[in-house]
Amino acid sequence: MAGVRRIKLGSQGLESTPASTFLDTSDVYGPFTNEILLGKALSGGVRDKVELATKFGISGIVDNKRDTRGDPAYVRAALEGSLKRLGVDSVDLYYQHRIDTRVPVEVTVGELKKLVEEGKIKYIGLSEASASTIRRAHAVSSNTAVQLEVVLVVKGCGGRNYSTCRELGIGIVAYSPLGRGFLSSGAKSFENLSDNDVRKNFPRLQGENLKHNNAIFERVSDLATRKGCSPSQLALAWVHHQGNDVCPIPGTTKIEILTRNIGALSGARYQSELYTWKNSETPPLSSWKAT
Repeated sequence: MAGVRRIKLGSQGLESTPASTFLDTSDVYGPFTNEILLGKALSGGVRDKVELATKFGISGIVDNKRDTRGDPAYVRAALEGSLKRLGVDSVDLYYQHRIDTRVPVEVTVGELKKLVEEGKIKYIGLSEASASTIRRAHAVSSNTAVQLEVVLVVKGCGGRNYSTCRELGIGIVAYSPLGRGFLSSGAKSFENLSDNDVRKNFPRLQGENLKHNNAIFERVSDLATRKGCSPSQLALAWVHHQGNDVCPIPGTTKIEILTRNIGALSGARYQSELYTWKNSETPPLSSWKAT
């Protein structure tokens, strides 16, 4: 039943929110199952209506640590697997999900460039790459997008990476714009996390950090109430307000929330208040990431 609901969300979401046509996934989500479900949702002509992005590079867990790979053979094999699961001949945007420090990024991007030339991908992207890595990759082949965490309650999101992308004309895809669910309902969102939920390891959700961050959430919630919207809508409007080169990618399993999220991106009724947060006291990005 869960699979049926999610397939319905994929196709019905496009029907109910035609302005939302950028779909972002990864082979590690599941792993693999998200691509399979999305592939089913893309049937019947839906593929032609969307821009499709997926990612490679997180190959599994080795010695209780996330393993990454960026060698050419892996890049090519990972793409072939994604294309098969998605049921498509090509993807519009293919990201390196995490950088493999054992393989020069020039080598990885060199292989991605070949895949562009072969027509299997249209554009190249990176995720969670440093400013210097972004520059090195871009020197080999133009990068279209870089995924960075951009969220209302974190001061200085992106840092040098952000400015480097803008200098080079690279789009910013803002992942976790709702703070991995935190900006939906604050601390109570995380009261009953399962033991295998990775968010349990995030410093932001532990001890005094959680209390401090929840106080910030209450400020967001109060402002949202005054504007007649939800905290998550306000957070999305803030991210979208960062510039035309910033594209937030919120996730949800409910069609009604998807519709509200898309509606928030106009941001017109929030703009005068969005500047309230420009210099607000918020925790550094490091406190929002897993240790």
